[in-house]
Amino acid sequence: MRHDHLITSKQLSRADIETVLDHAADIAADPSAVADRHAGTLLGLLFFEPSTRTKMSFETAMKRLGGDVVDMGSIESSSVKKGETLADTVRVIEGYADAIVLRHPKQGSATMASEFVDVPLLNAGDGAGHHPTQTLLDLYTIRENAGLDDLTIGIMGDLKYGRTVHSLAHALTNFDTRQHFVSPESLRLPREVVYDLHQQQDGTGIREHESLEDILPSLDVLYVTRIQRERFPDENEYQTVAGEYQIDVETLEAASDDLTVMHPLPRVDEIAPEIDQTDHAAYFEQAHNGVPVRMALLDLLLSDDGTAGPDGTDDTSGGDLDE
Repeated sequence: MRHDHLITSKQLSRADIETVLDHAADIAADPSAVADRHAGTLLGLLFFEPSTRTKMSFETAMKRLGGDVVDMGSIESSSVKKGETLADTVRVIEGYADAIVLRHPKQGSATMASEFVDVPLLNAGDGAGHHPTQTLLDLYTIRENAGLDDLTIGIMGDLKYGRTVHSLAHALTNFDTRQHFVSPESLRLPREVVYDLHQQQDGTGIREHESLEDILPSLDVLYVTRIQRERFPDENEYQTVAGEYQIDVETLEAASDDLTVMHPLPRVDEIAPEIDQTDHAAYFEQAHNGVPVRMALLDLLLSDDGTAGPDGTDDTSGGDLDE
């Protein structure tokens, strides 16, 4: 893994993914091994949209590696409010930080911004585009609970605007998986995403549905997403589908006892709170996994040769992260 930008999960090979996940597992087992690896390193946080888990886990990850963060803060208190372009903003922050984490409401913004900087830039969500670091922690959670091969996964909810869905679906094609996409007709996966998935997996593991009922008993993992009100150009369109796809304990009576239920959070009403107390619930574990996974990713990207092991030695088995 070299000093590269991470813009989309399409960049990630199976070897890349396993390198990060294996390193994250080592860090989770012994965080002290990397506690001072990146003393003096600064991570720039540029969040043009609200964030709790992603922003705080990146900050926690950098500090647990011995580094620190510089935060642009709110748009209202930054030069963006004065009309500064994104290109100029990232070029300025490049002079302050050793790497940049960018979240922006416009799809494609991370790709554009990466063209103006030489330090690693990590896409923390670009509109309805991609969220590759979320995908890595999702894959880590799936691997810990169900494995990543011979896997049947259902992905339900807002598939049209859900950047976590788009990223995860692409990454899963690196493994032996069967993907079932469940949504109302108006929130189906974008056709270009479906086309890419069919090309990557020969169409054999991709199915679309409007109902969860028929496929639920066969699932190893159910990945639930929020209907994202903020992405809808028309409030009436949102109201048409709001609350349409929800699960509760009664829903899961038809599921396997080993079913893992995940959610990138925040949730609204799509998962009943009563599920939190069941063995199915993995979404808070999923959120917590953001710290070791982002520690692993930052450690790999910021190490001198990109192949640092958790004890500070070089691990030449690390894969490349190709753009």
